[in-house]
Amino acid sequence: MKEIDAVVLANGDYPSSPIPLQLLKEAPYVVCCDGGANEYIARGYLPDAIIGDGDSLSEANRLLYASLLHRNPDQETNDQTKAVQFLLANGKRRIAIVGATGKREDHTIGNISLLMEYQRMGAIVRSYTDYGVFIPSKGTCMFDCKRGQQVSIFNFTAKNLHAKGLAYPIYDFTTWWQGTLNRCTDSSFTIEAEGEYLVFVNY
Repeated sequence: MKEIDAVVLANGDYPSSPIPLQLLKEAPYVVCCDGGANEYIARGYLPDAIIGDGDSLSEANRLLYASLLHRNPDQETNDQTKAVQFLLANGKRRIAIVGATGKREDHTIGNISLLMEYQRMGAIVRSYTDYGVFIPSKGTCMFDCKRGQQVSIFNFTAKNLHAKGLAYPIYDFTTWWQGTLNRCTDSSFTIEAEGEYLVFVNY
């Protein structure tokens, strides 16, 4: 994603890799998920908005930055989703998410799987970790890569999965591990499919 409208800083491990850190630094608009704002502010930055129910935001930041806090008490979804909904409601569709992994594995899996929901909501979204990028996809898509770069594909609703530019053939995976540990053989690869799938490209 060459241009983004906003970056969401989730409340997982704070990014340490240059790529997500650069995204945060250059973001035109930053939304912090509740407690994620604590470290962002402690590092000398100020978010454009803080989204959540405020339960993991420090009391000092809750008072000092009350004007930035958009409370959403909905317990049927998480703060990452609330942040994406907030951005979409404000016309920002091209969204990069950082800090969504780490700390708790169940939250990590949940945050990653929710990318498919955001795609259905109309977002053009990617989640950048310290090791690679998750890209929710559907239909036929081409992805830039470097020769030898590692790729994993996780099937959600896709059928007739085929690929060009990957070392190993892909098929209609029925479990997540089946599509892991592939690699690029050229400067790009293409996945053909009917339905939705999630691509992870290692840096």
